[in-house]
Amino acid sequence: MKKEFDNYHELRDKIDLLTEKLSDKHTNHMVCKKGCDLCCMDYDVFPVEYNSIKKKIENESIDFQESTDGSCIFLKDHACQIYKHRPIICRTHGLPLLFMNDEQWELSACELNFTDFDDEDFSAENTFPQDKFNSELFIINKNYIKENNLQHSEFDLIPLNKLRD
Repeated sequence: MKKEFDNYHELRDKIDLLTEKLSDKHTNHMVCKKGCDLCCMDYDVFPVEYNSIKKKIENESIDFQESTDGSCIFLKDHACQIYKHRPIICRTHGLPLLFMNDEQWELSACELNFTDFDDEDFSAENTFPQDKFNSELFIINKNYIKENNLQHSEFDLIPLNKLRD
């Protein structure tokens, strides 16, 4: 029998494998490292992610940071305190992301990593298919809400900063 967060963790592991592969493919462009925190924001996440992170960090000593500029409360000295348990959105930052927007495919890439890139340099094989994984996460979250009789809709998002409470 699957445990409460197994489907979410399996998706997260699959995403980690792909992001590692893509990071290797783009190694000449990637400058992401400890200290680079441009993308570390106070994100909202689905209940399945929120509750998984909450469970993982409940016995950890976290020095929650104050955020007046929208930065993440887990960012301390330019490093993520919950890196191992960070949400999916944080696992994909820095990579070239491919997504559908207004009926056309769009590419998003970190301006710190891809300083000199042309859209023509990217294809389905060397970009992260954001919509595909967001759809899988949406379904996992929908089932999680239903199975746990939560008082959330399938579209509800919870700010990560509520983990401080």
